[in-house]
Amino acid sequence: MRLLAISGSLRSGSYNSALLDAAEAEIPADVEFVLWRDLAAIPAFNEDLERAPPPSVMSLRREIARSDALLIATPEYNRSVPGALKNALDWVSRPFATNALRNKPVAVVGASQSLFGAVWAQAELRKILATIGARVQDRDLPVAQAHEAFTEGRLRDPRLAARLRVIVAALVDSAEQRAA
Repeated sequence: MRLLAISGSLRSGSYNSALLDAAEAEIPADVEFVLWRDLAAIPAFNEDLERAPPPSVMSLRREIARSDALLIATPEYNRSVPGALKNALDWVSRPFATNALRNKPVAVVGASQSLFGAVWAQAELRKILATIGARVQDRDLPVAQAHEAFTEGRLRDPRLAARLRVIVAALVDSAEQRAA
């Protein structure tokens, strides 16, 4: 089984990338964990290019199609999803009937320096993904005050770490059930 992880942050040292690192530590040994790092390479969505998408878009579509499930970690900008992440999903959603996310199991988590832990962005992202046709877990993982939340690639708070384990396990289980 192959799990694709996408961080919605472009920043080096991103807390959401750190959250995906913590998730990778929870992945069973028989699951391939792939962290996609090319969000910055995706150009602004342009319907004129839809028939011949740029190579970076085609690469993302292939990575999603090759994967059994997705785990997306999103920061929160102005109570919503970062533009670069939303833009990438707009590209991936085309053509709607056959897009790479259709019926794909997806989980959403998020971290921010605020007290809310990207709760609004996670809710918005689940709505976007469901509209695209993904099978989205109805769970969130708000990692608040992310600048203090990690140590040695793991979450400091054992309750958050346990919730992350549950989300990852449910995502893997959902992908395995879909494959069976």
